[in-house]
Amino acid sequence: MDGILLIDKPSGPTSHDVVARLRRSTGERSIGHTGTLDPRATGLLPLVLGRATRLASLLTGGDKTYDATIRLGFATGTDDADGAPVGPVADARPDDAAIDAALDRFRGPIEQRPPAHSAKKVGGHRAYELARRAKPVALSPVQVTVHRLERTGRDGDCVYLSVTATSGFYVRALARDLGDALGCGGHLLALRRTRSGPFHVDQAMPLDAAERAGAEVASRLVSPADALPHLPDVTVTEPGLRRATHGNPLLPEHLEGRWVPLPTGSQPVKVLDPEGRLVALAHSRGGALHPVVVLG
Repeated sequence: MDGILLIDKPSGPTSHDVVARLRRSTGERSIGHTGTLDPRATGLLPLVLGRATRLASLLTGGDKTYDATIRLGFATGTDDADGAPVGPVADARPDDAAIDAALDRFRGPIEQRPPAHSAKKVGGHRAYELARRAKPVALSPVQVTVHRLERTGRDGDCVYLSVTATSGFYVRALARDLGDALGCGGHLLALRRTRSGPFHVDQAMPLDAAERAGAEVASRLVSPADALPHLPDVTVTEPGLRRATHGNPLLPEHLEGRWVPLPTGSQPVKVLDPEGRLVALAHSRGGALHPVVVLG
């Protein structure tokens, strides 16, 4: 099995739990995920299987879209509903105009401090491991970009948002910071990821359905060539295919059709075999394509 399997994760299991369950049900040992979802969160979790695991870092870095429910009134130690309340419970709630004005602060490029209970590593340890041992650390803010942030509804204490942001953005941190900005505290009550890179949750299989399908999930895999639609591609000749699978540089005579070299340092190029299968990712350098990831 070589490809990307899109799973609609239910609330409860961790992302690692999902990987373990699919390993058992499919018999495929080489499976990974491309971007952790908290146990409480639901929605799109792309898995990479077989040789597609070599593409995990590229797939993890895409923008993500979420539907979030933020509860105003008090903060929690984990910035979500699993944590104990921190600080006083606010007597009053801000009105819609105040919420909309506060949301303006979180659009575009921003500095965001990751939650203490996050997977960020500090001195070789996950931040959440230190927090659970009562040794929380102050994580440094990171630069993220919020492309879109819309309030889609309001019901009492709960504010409903739709947000699209770059990889590394924490919706839990948004809930915490929005509550701070409004002076009433806040935490993430529910979260659903609807998009990750080029993939949408409407394309995904529910986890239990994927487990029942077993090895037949192979028919639902997105091919490695289709998983990176934003990258340019070239097709190799038969001699070029042999060179690509051995990681050797590709010159114009190893490619079908005319190819214009890209500037050094630009995005990778997909190297396809004559049947359209992805065999490598290459960087353009010195008038040649140099394979950096070889799927074979």
